[in-house]
Amino acid sequence: MVSYIKESFEELRANVTWPTWAEGQNLMVVVAVFSILFSLAIWGVDTVFAKLIELYFGVIGN
Repeated sequence: MVSYIKESFEELRANVTWPTWAEGQNLMVVVAVFSILFSLAIWGVDTVFAKLIELYFGVIGN
């Protein structure tokens, strides 16, 4: 297990290409915007389904 952890850190240090600080900031903005848009889309679909279910059970209940 210790060997695996040591090899993992060596892999991260030697073979992984890390983005620059500016690239990291730009990617963070892209992820934040996508997350907000995706959450708004899910909220919209949830609202539509809630209204449809409310309408369906409201018609059946009457």
